[in-house]
Amino acid sequence: MTIKAFMDRFDPKHIKPNEPLKYYAYTKTGGPADVLAFPHTIDELQEMIRVANQLDLPFMTLGNSSNVIVSDKGIEGIVFMLRELNRVKVQGHLLSAEAGAKLVDVSRAACEAKLTGLEFACGIPGSVGGAIYMNAGAYGGEIKDLPLEVTVVTREGNLKTYTNEELEFSYRHSLVQENGDSVVRASFTLEEGQQAAIRGKMEELNALRQSKQPLDLPSCGSVFKRPKGHYTGQLIQEAGLQGFTIGGAQVSTKHAGFIVNINDATAADYLAVIHHVQSVIKEKYNVDLETEVRIIGRPMA
Repeated sequence: MTIKAFMDRFDPKHIKPNEPLKYYAYTKTGGPADVLAFPHTIDELQEMIRVANQLDLPFMTLGNSSNVIVSDKGIEGIVFMLRELNRVKVQGHLLSAEAGAKLVDVSRAACEAKLTGLEFACGIPGSVGGAIYMNAGAYGGEIKDLPLEVTVVTREGNLKTYTNEELEFSYRHSLVQENGDSVVRASFTLEEGQQAAIRGKMEELNALRQSKQPLDLPSCGSVFKRPKGHYTGQLIQEAGLQGFTIGGAQVSTKHAGFIVNINDATAADYLAVIHHVQSVIKEKYNVDLETEVRIIGRPMA
C-alpha cells in the first residue's frame, strides 16, 4: 500500500514496479527493485526523495550500475536510477555534467571543447555520479585530481554543494559514501589543450583498455581494490585462479582482476567466486583483498 502511494504521486512513465535490475547492471545479474524510479530532473528527484521519506520507504540512488553487484533477491524500497539526468554543458573552461551522464560522453565533450584533464576517464564505463561516489580513476588519473564542485540532493531532499576538499576523497572513497547524499551534478574546471593531443591520448588509453580488459563480456569492472605493495591482477594470476568458475561467473582469462559473466551468472555465483579468490589470496600471500565493487540489496543468505 505504501509503495502504491509513492507510485501514485509521479508520472507512471517514470516508475517501474518490481523491475529486475539485471536489465541495467553491467554484470547482467540482480533481482527486482520494489520500485525503480527514473527522475527526469533534479527537482523531480528531490520530490521523490521527500515523498519516500514521508512514507518511510527505504531508498538508494544508482547511476550507470557499472560497479555494483545487485543481490538476486533484489533491493527493498525505491531505487532512483539517474540515467535521465545526463545533460552536459561547456562554458569556457567550465564543464558541467549531470550525474547520469556517462564519463565516456563527458570526456568526449571536453575533447570537442579542447579542454584537457578528463582523458583518463574516456573508457571508464560509469556515470559522473558514480565517479564522484567512488573517486573513480584509471591510468594514473583520479577524479580527486580535478578542481571541481559537486551538487547533491541530501537524504532530506535538499540541495547542497561541496568543494573538492569537502568531499574527503581518498582511494576509491568519498564523503557521499558515508552520508548517503545523491550526487546530481559536477562542475569541472579544466585547462585548454591541443585537441589533437587530447584525442590522441584518449585513443591510446582506449586501445590499451581494449587490449587488456575483457570488454566483450558482462562484468562489474575491477572487482578488488589494489592492496598496498601489490597488484591485484598479478596476485590472482600467480595464484592460478584465472579461469576459476562457479556457475556462470568466471575469473577472466584476459585480466585476472575482472570477474565476467560467461553463462547467465547470478549474484550468488559472483559472490562465491569473490570469496574463493579472497580466501586463496589470503592463504597463499597473507594479503586481504577488499572489494572495490559495491554489493547491494537484500541479504541472500
